[in-house]
Amino acid sequence: MASNLNQGVNRDKSSTPVSLTISPIALLGTSADPPTYGHESLLKELSKLFPKVITWASDNPMKKHYASLSQRHKLLQALVKDLDLPQIELRQELSSPQTIKTLEIANELWPWADLVFIIGSDLAKQIPTWVQSQDLFSKVRLGIALREGWPLNNNDLKELQGLGANIDLLPFTIPASSSSNIRNYQTASQIPKSILPIILKERLYGLSK
Repeated sequence: MASNLNQGVNRDKSSTPVSLTISPIALLGTSADPPTYGHESLLKELSKLFPKVITWASDNPMKKHYASLSQRHKLLQALVKDLDLPQIELRQELSSPQTIKTLEIANELWPWADLVFIIGSDLAKQIPTWVQSQDLFSKVRLGIALREGWPLNNNDLKELQGLGANIDLLPFTIPASSSSNIRNYQTASQIPKSILPIILKERLYGLSK
């Protein structure tokens, strides 16, 4: 079993993060605007580490969204269905612009679980600005997946630790992909095949048949 190093940061690269002890659940909220091959890869990798992975589409108050929440939920639902992995569930009732509210709901749904909130390394700097950020870490551990092109900054990790975060650095890297590139350049190259028909039918992101 891995152990905590560097004041709460687990840098062990073995197959299981330190938090995987008592019925662990990975929580992955995403704006899914649209889901990309990066989202698909992240879900697959999480399903190898955790017996249960919960995901949902959400509004990010720091972003402008280009499809409605219901449309983004539909896209994420199609991706999860296509993956067909029993560990992965879509639970849209967790959706909230405020992560603290999402975690309150999650703690009510799974009071017995070891909850691990998953982010990509690109969001590490952003978390301290979230609503009630210091309260988040009394409710969950923080699992950080390295995103290709977004190295983790030690100062960002130290700031998170200062807020009380117990951090697991997950043993995989998310391949480079970007929802913003899809929107800005109207390219389908990074869109999973399972959701492309929906995007084309509904003429989302400037893409059409």
